[in-house]
Amino acid sequence: MQAPSVGGVMLPRGNGETIRLSRGASLTDFAEKINANPASLVAVMMNLGEMVTATQSVSDETLQLLAGEMNYNVQIVSPEEEDRELLESFDLEFGEDEGSEEDLVVRPPVVTVMGHVDHGKTRLLDAIRKTNVIAGEAGGITQHIGAYQVATEVNEEERKITFIDTPGHEAFTAMRARGARSTDIAILVVAANDGVMPQTVEALNHAKAADVPIVVAVNKIDVEGADPTKVRGQLTEYGLVAEEYGGDTMFVDISAKQGLHIDSLLEAVILTADASLDLRANPHQDAQGISIESRLDRGRGAVATVLVQRGTLRVGDTMVVGDAYGRVRAMLDDNGNNVAEAGPSTPVQVLGLTNVPGAGDNFIVVEEDRTARQIAEKRAARERNAAFAKRTRRVSLEDLDKVLKAGEVQQLNLIIKGDASGSVEALESSLLQLDVGEEVDIRVLHRGVGAVTESDIDLAMGSDAIVIGFNVRAAGRAAQMAEREGVDVRYYSVIYQAIEEIEAALKGMLKPEYEEVELGTAEIREVFRSSKLGNIAGVLIRSGEVKRNTKARLLRDGKVIAENLNIEGLRRFKDDVTEIREGFEGGINLGNFNDIKVDDVIATYEMREKPRV
Repeated sequence: MQAPSVGGVMLPRGNGETIRLSRGASLTDFAEKINANPASLVAVMMNLGEMVTATQSVSDETLQLLAGEMNYNVQIVSPEEEDRELLESFDLEFGEDEGSEEDLVVRPPVVTVMGHVDHGKTRLLDAIRKTNVIAGEAGGITQHIGAYQVATEVNEEERKITFIDTPGHEAFTAMRARGARSTDIAILVVAANDGVMPQTVEALNHAKAADVPIVVAVNKIDVEGADPTKVRGQLTEYGLVAEEYGGDTMFVDISAKQGLHIDSLLEAVILTADASLDLRANPHQDAQGISIESRLDRGRGAVATVLVQRGTLRVGDTMVVGDAYGRVRAMLDDNGNNVAEAGPSTPVQVLGLTNVPGAGDNFIVVEEDRTARQIAEKRAARERNAAFAKRTRRVSLEDLDKVLKAGEVQQLNLIIKGDASGSVEALESSLLQLDVGEEVDIRVLHRGVGAVTESDIDLAMGSDAIVIGFNVRAAGRAAQMAEREGVDVRYYSVIYQAIEEIEAALKGMLKPEYEEVELGTAEIREVFRSSKLGNIAGVLIRSGEVKRNTKARLLRDGKVIAENLNIEGLRRFKDDVTEIREGFEGGINLGNFNDIKVDDVIATYEMREKPRV
């Protein structure tokens, strides 16, 4: 039923019905759901103090605000649910294993190594894989996500374990959480000499949130001050009770540097998997899984490391990974060898995709290239709308004029390019979480994998953006173009340095904050009348020092009589001076202000810029 709404705009009124909308929907999408004119919804939003166009992607809060005004309930469809509905529209499904019990076979456990920075996660993976990954890392920090498979012997039977190598610093919280969701077991590395640290607890919480069993590797047992018993006691407070204490968590004392007890750790992983999990998958169906890492290789194009979670992936299959798709041209294992197929829990590098997918994107094998392209395009449009909604700054009518005035709202625009999608996403996530107050906003205009290109410089020129190159450089004429046009391109190889410098830049954009600093006080002992200068105060400096051309206030009997006065004249005997210090006498002229009396106090001060912390 049509009924008038705010401001007399005619629009349908709901009866509490639920409207399902995707994240980043526009007012046009809303209007289609309720059979209304989009222009009327724009008018309603204006009456509610929001400037929104009909086709603009808006935030979840804006959709909720509009729905509440019109007596509708809005259900924002999650990306996972929207993706499932998209696949169902193509008669596809990404979900649990299908088939009978006879189709299921045991698969290797997928393990993520977590823990505090510098507690030895990378060195442990190095010891497990018998290869040195530390040597090529900037600052000894794991910069990429990879996946590796190793074999161990348990009860005279060879068993395989797949390791997902995730970055270990808290700056990559989102990726670590994503890694935990794709894993079966988490190895929590705790240094025996340091014990439980803040990031240890953070990693533990991620593993618990993902509901995965935990095996504790007590590392550095060979160093001075090592106390594995203390670690067991500390982790008891967080619900991890060692088996020897009557709990169900396996603790293994190791030295990654010396290679001590690594086999025992791998055995503990297998035993924990057998005891706690039913790790079986159907290798006979079309492959499904998750993208672990991806990058742009100059000779081979887009290269994605994927983990097959169910089914078998084969060379020649058509797959769609996030918003990328293509026919599998070749597959490589973690040692760089060509493989023809990959079963459940097997990580492989895939060549043949149209573009670089994101870390954590689901992949699915489809029968036709056309179907893969349609799914990828719809996913790309959905991600684009969601990104626009997230980055749109909400502006109300009340402060619109302030926003348009230069300096009222400042924004630092960034373009991020990197060598791997996981690092780019982690850097973007960390930068968007920087909080330096409401005055300055940070916006990532574009992010991508590969070298800095001329199109990146063009975008930076048009939007006054800074370009960040993470382990990549400007390609070809892009460097000359950036120098010629004055575009600021920053190169980094350690992610913490990028975060610190951008944070400093943000703080530099803030309007300076000032604080009042008291300089000195002067007690008026005598008042001199001058026809030329007005009243002059003969004073004794009680504290600090009084300087010429500084601010002052006048106090009488402890009460402020006058504010914002100026010390315009300062004399000592017959000489003009710039300052008079404590204990000395002199004369003060307050300009046009003449209401001064004996025993009044002149308090001087200045406004100093307050350093940002």
